[in-house]
Amino acid sequence: MWSVIVRYGAMGLIGTFKTRISGLKIGDKCIMRTDRGTELGTTISASQEIPAGPGGGPRKSFPGEVLRKALAEDFKIEQKIETEKKSREFDFCEKKIKELKLTLNLVFVEHLFGGEKVVFYFVAEGRVDFRELVKELAKEYKTRIEMRQIGVRDEARLLADVEHCGRELCCKSFIKDLEPVTMKMAKSQKTTLDPAKISGRCGRLMCCLRYEDEVYTQLKKKLPNKGARVSTKDAIGDVVELDIFAQSVTIENDKRERIKIKVDEIIKVIRSSALEIKGGGDKSGGKK
Repeated sequence: MWSVIVRYGAMGLIGTFKTRISGLKIGDKCIMRTDRGTELGTTISASQEIPAGPGGGPRKSFPGEVLRKALAEDFKIEQKIETEKKSREFDFCEKKIKELKLTLNLVFVEHLFGGEKVVFYFVAEGRVDFRELVKELAKEYKTRIEMRQIGVRDEARLLADVEHCGRELCCKSFIKDLEPVTMKMAKSQKTTLDPAKISGRCGRLMCCLRYEDEVYTQLKKKLPNKGARVSTKDAIGDVVELDIFAQSVTIENDKRERIKIKVDEIIKVIRSSALEIKGGGDKSGGKK
């Protein structure tokens, strides 16, 4: 028995599945069985042999199984789903939404390869009672129906293609979980704060602002605060500029002269920030 990591589904789900196929390579299209049904997926790892457990079976359980490599006939079936079935299902659902006067916007339809389930993705301001809609859809298509409410970030993942950088959206190509992105990350990286330039296709802050945030945070910890008063071998002054990557600061001495120094040239932090002046005390701290 082997295991392989597969990306599948409209939302780019990722999971490790067992398989009896030993020669799977990265990028192979495969037919798999998941907890949702029979699906078409793409391997993102090569198959690896599963170490046997104490009883001779695998050491851990898996959410499903990769059954076989996809065949030419499978691609024809998938093409028919994409070009015919999904568009009809979308149109029918929109028609019923209007008839039932529901306050929701249909975004996308996902029709599983095996037909065991059809998922309708929608956005709405609040909770929506769509029970009658599900009954109508189940009656029409004779299969399991799932209505899934999503946010603007997931909407972009489903519908958008290319970002400002010219590459495919990260959320569409490889990101599994959409983690929070904050304005603090943008400020820390000294990027522009123009919303039009740091917002993605979803209208929220771009996910890529997270990528280097940990590095910026760690490097910034090694620098004194802006406004701190520091001493070096040759000068004493207040920190007026920080250069995180160069690990240097610009200080201004009492003669209003500006000097750029490396952080390891700082002998002592006399005052950690300009705010301490208001407190009337000198919270000195050493830095070497």
